[in-house]
Amino acid sequence: MIALIQRVSSASVRVEQELLGAIDSGLLALIGVVQGDDASQADALLRRVLDFRVFADAAGRMNRSLRDVRGGLLLVPQFTLAAETERGNRPGFSRAAAPGVAAALYGHLLAEAQRQHAPVASGRFGASMQVSLVNDGPVTFWLQSGGSVKQA
Repeated sequence: MIALIQRVSSASVRVEQELLGAIDSGLLALIGVVQGDDASQADALLRRVLDFRVFADAAGRMNRSLRDVRGGLLLVPQFTLAAETERGNRPGFSRAAAPGVAAALYGHLLAEAQRQHAPVASGRFGASMQVSLVNDGPVTFWLQSGGSVKQA
């Protein structure tokens, strides 16, 4: 699973002018599901998102996690994170999990996030959403279950 996380001072998601979720200071996490992902990878990714230290401590260093600062978490499903972009000018999506599998894993991730942390808000799987955010920093990281981290 993939999470593109952004430290935000505020973020919200809407579908056709309906506000689905909003947070103040915290993390916006765009979530992608790839073939072969399972619940254990969703759980591992959630732990990383909640424990990844991207908030400043008293010395101004990124040393505090979302749990530490008790910030909001906005989860938004985004299948385009699974795109193949290495060649050509059009993305391919053969790595993306099937919609039913991806919806179930996103649902699992959301339920676990709500069980372990508050506040948690969410987008709607499969919907055309409008996401608004104020990126604080800017700070953006690419996380994958399995341990690899890329800075965006």
